[in-house]
Amino acid sequence: MKESKGRSVLKAITWRLIATSTTFTLAFLVFRESGCEDVLQKSSIVAGLELCLKLLIYYLHERAWQRVPEGTIRNLFQTKKTRRQL
Repeated sequence: MKESKGRSVLKAITWRLIATSTTFTLAFLVFRESGCEDVLQKSSIVAGLELCLKLLIYYLHERAWQRVPEGTIRNLFQTKKTRRQL
């Protein structure tokens, strides 16, 4: 069963919210520790850029996997394993 595009978009958005919050927190801690001025602004810029870029990359990754027929990867590895036994 293939996922709809809408479901892929929703999964991408919810994952990006979690991941971007993590990136913001890490950037904030690094910038704060280094004594950087405008810590919130710089952390927000890093998190915002990361959000946009990785949201697009995740969506494209999900859609690419939807083009791979189910069982293809398993069959690929089984074929290699069978070749080694011969």
